[in-house]
Amino acid sequence: MYNWHDYLYWVPLGVLGIVRWVFWLVRRIPATLYRPVRNDHRASMSIVVPVYQEDPQIFALAITSWLQNAVDEVICVIDASDTVCQEVAARYPIKVIITDVPGKRDALRVGWEAARSELVALVDSDVIWADNAAVELMMPFADPVVGGVASRQNVYDPRGFLSRVNDMYLDYRYFDENAAQTYLGRAVSCISGRTAVYRRHILLEISADFMNERFLGVPCLSGDDKCLTRLTLSRGYTTVMQRTARVWSTFPSDPRTFVKQRMRWGRNTWRSDIAALFLERWAWRRPYLALTMVDKMVASFTVLVAPVYMALAIVHANWRFVGMLFLWWWVSRSAKLLPHLRRRPSSFFYIPAFVLLTFVMAGVKIYALATIRRQRWLTRQVAVVDGEVVRTIVEVGLADGEVEIPDGVGSGADPDATAEIEIPAEVEAAGA
Repeated sequence: MYNWHDYLYWVPLGVLGIVRWVFWLVRRIPATLYRPVRNDHRASMSIVVPVYQEDPQIFALAITSWLQNAVDEVICVIDASDTVCQEVAARYPIKVIITDVPGKRDALRVGWEAARSELVALVDSDVIWADNAAVELMMPFADPVVGGVASRQNVYDPRGFLSRVNDMYLDYRYFDENAAQTYLGRAVSCISGRTAVYRRHILLEISADFMNERFLGVPCLSGDDKCLTRLTLSRGYTTVMQRTARVWSTFPSDPRTFVKQRMRWGRNTWRSDIAALFLERWAWRRPYLALTMVDKMVASFTVLVAPVYMALAIVHANWRFVGMLFLWWWVSRSAKLLPHLRRRPSSFFYIPAFVLLTFVMAGVKIYALATIRRQRWLTRQVAVVDGEVVRTIVEVGLADGEVEIPDGVGSGADPDATAEIEIPAEVEAAGA
């Protein structure tokens, strides 16, 4: 039987919970006030896509979606070893650049230098655009101070637990963090590399710094999206989200790949935010952005306090507390994920597993901080060796130089004759 003073043991958890909710409200309240930009602004746009061993069917669907947006040009910078994607790209009216330089960063640079449009959309090779994405992404650039624009992203055809969880994470990000940063700070901390639109002259201006980024003396291999966003903001431009611009992309469905991806993202975030706050120190000129960066750093540690208390309650057989805390996790996280639950109500039953995975990912983020100098890539066979980005293996094509292209992928210059795109039907309004 617990006495009143025994319950004082749990007071710190309650105080921490109140603090965390206050910080969430600091994001959530301005996020509810966010509205997408609406105007008739138009500008020329090039799509630049670094391509490396992409699934050929997804790649074909993505190309078709970009062409349906009637942009000025699509430029695919394809690794010399990737003969399959070269064959897919050759069947479409797009510009193809073959590169033998390892790494994504150089492919991006080659692409934007070859572009001839006012705006350049840097897009991953598995990203499928809604048919009005380009027009929506152009609108915020009516403001000459806007340097970069982010789209709203979701998982393409989410099946299985990890795909559904990734979809939940994405909705939380675009209806919470990015919406608040756009409304209150005009400074989205990371324009995701799946679809990131910049003014071309800015990319040319920051190109040298981007290609020569180093952290604690080590060349940065990944984290291109965080770096480009940081360099744009540091030069006085704003970065915003346009939530009516919808795109979908694939995500890993196996646990090992999922954790590796989150580890890479964690290291990239730590490196970029530490640089912005403490090394370059420009972020303090944008108080709301600095607040969200610091809050994310602190939350990586404080989020683990709750499961520690849960474990102690189980050890002490305090089942009432266990039940109340479990119910609180379910209800409170559902409230924070309400925009996603409106779109996918069945995700309500994923909440307990989502909460558990959140604790696991907090541990991954802390490990990412402890190993911050490591430079690895999830899908590209490249690494930093003796201060240089090099291939880790020699890539080869199929036997006898054959190329396997799935049936129905690509058929020439007519986009309407390509493989049919299965775009999700729920293209919602921004405030949905």
